[in-house]
Amino acid sequence: MNIPANLLKLESKPLKHIDTPLRLDAFDLPDNDKMKQIEFHFTRIMDILGLDLTDDSLRGTPKRVAKMFVNESFSGLNPKNKPEISLFENKYGYHKMLLEKDITLYSNCEHHFVPIIGKAHVAYIPHKEVIGLSKINRLVQYYAKRPQVQERLTIQISEALKEILNHDDVAVYIEADHLCVASRGIKDTSSKTVTSVFSGQFEDDSIKQEFLHQINKI
Repeated sequence: MNIPANLLKLESKPLKHIDTPLRLDAFDLPDNDKMKQIEFHFTRIMDILGLDLTDDSLRGTPKRVAKMFVNESFSGLNPKNKPEISLFENKYGYHKMLLEKDITLYSNCEHHFVPIIGKAHVAYIPHKEVIGLSKINRLVQYYAKRPQVQERLTIQISEALKEILNHDDVAVYIEADHLCVASRGIKDTSSKTVTSVFSGQFEDDSIKQEFLHQINKI
């Protein structure tokens, strides 16, 4: 496949093992300009597929897709959309596992650009500070809203939490359905993909088992 010259003019951003692959100029173009270009190119895709873009049901689809891509589905690509995280003094002296379970997860497979739908379970052991509960959900959504592979997503959430909390006592567990498996190819609608990262005290088998027991309780 020939890659357009304008996409080759800049090298990719140097990657750590958990980084989403991005070019150096990924955010040079304003969002409105990105949407206009996506609308133009998606119109071409629909036209190539033979769809009648004069039909009132299809006419607005390229614009809707462009807005969805930039403002919703892939908004987590842009660092400006990373949520501000609130930390509070752990005045209560709570030092047991704190678990936010069954966080709804919507992402997109970077191989076929079809949905990944599942749940994330995130836990940490508080030290001097605790994190606002809704911020855990927002952090999960931020990293989910980009083209992803589940392994990388799991690690990104874990590493971000460790950086915010300034310690390693963090666990992240994701179970998800991948529509690239369910709706195409093998078309297996019964399997799930499970990934996990256990760090710090969660590497201790008893704490890990407590975490797994809690997320599997009905």
